Amino acid sequence: MKSIAILGSTGSIGRSTLSVAESYPERFQIVALAAGANLEAAFEQARRWRPVLISMASEADADVLRARLQQAGFSEIEVVHGPAGAVKVATCSKADFVVSAIVGVAGLEATYEAVKAGKTVGVANKECLVAAGELITAEARRQGKPLLPIDSEHNAVHQCLRGGRMEEVERIWLTASGGPFLNTPRVEFSSITVEQALNHPTWKMGKRITIDSATLMNKGFEVIEACRLFHIPPAKVEVLVHPQSTIHSMVEFIDGSILAQFSVTDMRLPILYALTYPERIQSDMRFPVGNLRHLDFCPPDMNKFPCLRLAYEAAEAGGAKTVALNAADEVAVAAFLEGKISFDLIPRVIENTVSASNSSKLSSIAEVLEADADARRYAQEDVLSMQKKIARHPRATFVV
Repeated sequence: MKSIAILGSTGSIGRSTLSVAESYPERFQIVALAAGANLEAAFEQARRWRPVLISMASEADADVLRARLQQAGFSEIEVVHGPAGAVKVATCSKADFVVSAIVGVAGLEATYEAVKAGKTVGVANKECLVAAGELITAEARRQGKPLLPIDSEHNAVHQCLRGGRMEEVERIWLTASGGPFLNTPRVEFSSITVEQALNHPTWKMGKRITIDSATLMNKGFEVIEACRLFHIPPAKVEVLVHPQSTIHSMVEFIDGSILAQFSVTDMRLPILYALTYPERIQSDMRFPVGNLRHLDFCPPDMNKFPCLRLAYEAAEAGGAKTVALNAADEVAVAAFLEGKISFDLIPRVIENTVSASNSSKLSSIAEVLEADADARRYAQEDVLSMQKKIARHPRATFVV
């Protein structure tokens, strides 16, 4: 029986993890949950799984949840809150596997502390590895515990790497759907609406990651994540646009052999793989092989989608550059979703912020969080500056 703590239990990955646990009750036990701000979902999860510990984002929500659980007869469940509460969930003594699925840098400290506590961690939060991957992977090596990717592309790479040694790897291929604007002329990007950008052709995801997929920034983050997870330079990570999203990733070896992984587009499969590694166990998730009849591939257009280029440059520079990349993207995407800037200005905000940051090596999580806060402030000021310029000159254009 494997005991699991979930950071981000009310999000899509958290819910999928609970679904996997429900399908294999003889294998998995849920012992701790960090549920964020979704009070109703947190109450239902606590009542269903009866963890020893559950954390809410705010103290007020924690107080309400505690009272409701006591009234329902579950007073034995400890309720905590805030970043310290998430860390307590991540380091729960009863948990031996931690699923890191809190979106953004909010999950960074808890993920790092889980690794530091010697837990096996399944990583679904790419921002942790983008912002502090060097620190997290170094600590995992010190602990002698694997970091198991849940993100579908990196999970696919992990599976393919079982076919050879790392020193035999020529390159890693990450596939990208290309998003909803693969065939949209760049001159039309300034008029793209939020509704259009949220209409992903393959996956149903949260708003930020859907916009990141439309700009290809999500794939840029995955390049950095691959460098961190598999200890390879950016030059050995290639992105290939594959609209069908059938093949999740490929690994090319030095003899020319290429191993590809494909499966159903169901996040429960990579979650199950991570939870049971190094075993493989029976599941009912079957891929219709007949769908392989038509597969398209093409290189990404980095002039049209400059966010991918910016990610490669940040990966090469390292240090605070990758922190700034993630922070600026979060600010820029939020500004687009709120109607403050147009779609084509997202990469402009990111490039300005990354250029203003430095590439100094960050030696602690505290330094990472400080660099993140600095980058957010810069990006927010840049967004405000753009708004003022647009207000003064409505027909002004920006070169990205």
